[in-house]
Amino acid sequence: MLKQFRIILIILLLGFIYFSTPNYVKKSIIYLFPGIEDYTIFANREVEAGKYKPWYIAKDYMQHTLQPNERDTLELYESVAYIIIQNDSIIYEEYWDDYNENSLSNSFSASKSIVSLLIGAAIQDGLIKDVNEPVTNYIPEFNNTAYNKLCIKDLLTMSSGLNWKESYSNPFSMTTEAYYGDHINELALSLKPIEVPGVEFKYLSGNTQLLAIIVENATKKTLSEYCSEKIWKPLGAKHTALWSLDKENGNEKAYCCLNSNARDFARIGKIIMNKGKINGVQIFPESFISESITPAHYLIDSQTKQPVDFYGYQWWLIQSGRDTIPYARGIYGQYIFVLEKENAIVVRLGHKRSSQKVNHHPSETYTYINTAKRILADR
Repeated sequence: MLKQFRIILIILLLGFIYFSTPNYVKKSIIYLFPGIEDYTIFANREVEAGKYKPWYIAKDYMQHTLQPNERDTLELYESVAYIIIQNDSIIYEEYWDDYNENSLSNSFSASKSIVSLLIGAAIQDGLIKDVNEPVTNYIPEFNNTAYNKLCIKDLLTMSSGLNWKESYSNPFSMTTEAYYGDHINELALSLKPIEVPGVEFKYLSGNTQLLAIIVENATKKTLSEYCSEKIWKPLGAKHTALWSLDKENGNEKAYCCLNSNARDFARIGKIIMNKGKINGVQIFPESFISESITPAHYLIDSQTKQPVDFYGYQWWLIQSGRDTIPYARGIYGQYIFVLEKENAIVVRLGHKRSSQKVNHHPSETYTYINTAKRILADR
């Protein structure tokens, strides 16, 4: 009798724990870790493609080979795609793990760079005045004195001073709630200022979500609609992309989760390469693009206490010799590198990235860049 009572008590206790646990925590336990095919478990909104404009295929396409150390690095971190494009021509591309040029992959935080571009597009359209505008002009929920000093530029440069806690291993963290929860915008709008904005760099995904809210409030369009209009269709993407939502017909998870393929992701690099022009049309202000890929030196990194030389407007900046290379970056090594000197774009997608950082950058990023530079120099 006592044994049966204990079993019933345990069942009741487990039931209480289960039903009192937030749904996003349950999902994080079920799925354990985010994956590059998570668009299959989330609701999505289409980022519609328009008239397809294919990349050219270079005369020396796939006539270059990877050196053993280059291949070892790509395979160590479980790459699924690596592509090098120069002068709008594909020079090299390779796929692993049954992926191909049409396979979708989650961008993860590489989408932050795209959200930044949409701020630029809204400025070009006259819907946002400039990056120095107060956030309160576009987010009425922030209309109190605590937010008065916060401007769009502070969100772009990750210096908002808001109380988002960036954690990828804690199932109860804001980042986990944002990824698996069903109220992403409400979560972002709940953020409170705890530090003076525009002083210290602190990487917070909530900043990007607030930028997306600004874009939507300024344009009166969903993030996916505006991205299709200003980026995906003008660039001639082959496939409609999917932006994962917090729930059916909900809000885009702007800080992550734009799903596309390597060839179409590479098109994003053309915007930087062409200083905001697509097909000769200035869709993004040239000055905004320049500022996007200029280090925010006036900020102090919260970890090293040194001036920021590695980040602009949601774009990472890495030194390669004398070159500063802007790139979009996702947590599992989703990279879009823009090699302006070579007029080249490099995309790498995969399941892992190095946990070791060299000057704020995952250590393997240097290999991906140097591999492309070597191949391009050999042409």
